[in-house]
Amino acid sequence: MKLIVGLGNPGKEYELTRHNSGFRVIDAFADSIGVDFNKKDFDGEYTKFKLDDEDIFLFKPMTYMNLSGTAVQKIVHFFKINIDDIVVIYDDLAIKPGEIRLRLNGSSGGQKGMQNIIDNLGSSNIKRIRIGIGEPKFDTIDYVLGKPDKDDAPKIEKAIDRAVSALKEYLNHDFQNAMSKYNGGDND
Repeated sequence: MKLIVGLGNPGKEYELTRHNSGFRVIDAFADSIGVDFNKKDFDGEYTKFKLDDEDIFLFKPMTYMNLSGTAVQKIVHFFKINIDDIVVIYDDLAIKPGEIRLRLNGSSGGQKGMQNIIDNLGSSNIKRIRIGIGEPKFDTIDYVLGKPDKDDAPKIEKAIDRAVSALKEYLNHDFQNAMSKYNGGDND
């Protein structure tokens, strides 16, 4: 059993913001395999599909970013999902737009949604896919809750596509393969 979590904020006003990169990846992944988020529970929206007789859950916490861990903890405990089988996808200011980084574990790097997940699950040994949104030139909150400009938007779109491909690599092979193939910039 695996759990893939995309982080973001619920509501139309946040849909295409930098901070919703995790939601956008998981939505694009769901679309690419033909599944819909058809269940609401655990303070989130989720769906489940089978891959080689294994249950794969896709989950979007609806708690707002900074409380993502409370929702993730609920679904993890209910379905008894092993921490080694969780992948979290979120935006990262420290990575250039257009790049993604896959990591097996580590700190949240200041990303409050990821930090809340680490706090609630009691471990930083959580796989993650970070979507580069770049450093703000002004207020961080306005930046992450804003929509990318015309230069960054296509780069972030490409990063979202690459993250979807990385997820497929992870599910069809393993996370190490996905890391070696997709870490960094344009290495398609």
